[in-house]
Amino acid sequence: MQKVIDKIPELSLMKKYPKELFFSGNISLLQKTKISIVGTRKPSKYTREQTQKLASLLSRHNICVVSGGAMGVDAVAHAGATSSNTIAVLPCGIDIKYPSVNKNLLSDIEMNGLLLSQFEVGFKSRPWSFVTRNELVVALGDVLVVAEADIGSGSMRSVEYALSMGKEIYVLPQRLGESNATNELLESGRAKAIYDIEVFVSIFSGGEVGIESNDPFLEYCKTSPSYEDALAKFPTRVFEAELNGEVEIVNARIILK
Repeated sequence: MQKVIDKIPELSLMKKYPKELFFSGNISLLQKTKISIVGTRKPSKYTREQTQKLASLLSRHNICVVSGGAMGVDAVAHAGATSSNTIAVLPCGIDIKYPSVNKNLLSDIEMNGLLLSQFEVGFKSRPWSFVTRNELVVALGDVLVVAEADIGSGSMRSVEYALSMGKEIYVLPQRLGESNATNELLESGRAKAIYDIEVFVSIFSGGEVGIESNDPFLEYCKTSPSYEDALAKFPTRVFEAELNGEVEIVNARIILK
C-alpha cells in the first residue's frame, strides 16, 4: 500500500479533497476514461445480467469501471470489467478486504487492477465511512450509472453527490414496482435510461461499438468449438459470455449468437 501523492483532478469536485488517499495496484488506471457503477446489494437476475454485460463491454473498449467493492451490483460490475480494468474504492483500510465474501475478488483487483481508500491500514468500516466512500466513487467517474436501487438506499446518496457535482446519471430501465428509486429518477428527469448498452458504451469509447469488439474469445467461438475446449482456453469468458447472451451451448458446443 502506498499514498497517492499527485492530485487527482476528478476529486476536486468533492466537498473536500481527501486529506490522505492510499492505493494498492495499478495506479495508471486513474488516467483512463472511467464510469462509476453502483446499486443494490441484492440485485435481481435481470439487473445482474445487464450490469455484467455493461461492465464487460465498457472494459473491452478500454473504459475503466469504478465501484465500491460491496456485494451485489458492485461485485458484478467489478467482475464484469475483469480485475485488470476496474477500481474498487473501499470504506475501510485496504488490508481489510471488506466484505469478506468479496475477499478473493478484491485480492484479484489489488493484484491486477486498483484498490483505493481514504483510510489507513487497519481501519474498520463505520456507517459514515461508506458515505465517504460513495462520494469518492462518484467523483472518479465521468458519469454515474445506478443499476438498481430502492428509495432511501445508499445508492441514492451517491445520486445526491452526482447531482451536486453536475454529473450525468444513467439507470437501467426497470419494471414498475421494482427499483423504485431509479424509476423515480427517470420520472423526475434527473436520470437517463440505458436502452441500448452498445449505444451507451459508444458515447464514451469514441466510436461505433459492436459486440465482438475484436474479442479473441468471440472470434474463437466462430469456429463452434467444443464446450470442453473453450473452457480450457477461456475459463472465465465462457461463463461471462453465456450470462451476457453472447453465446449459447448446443450439443456440448459453443455457438455464437
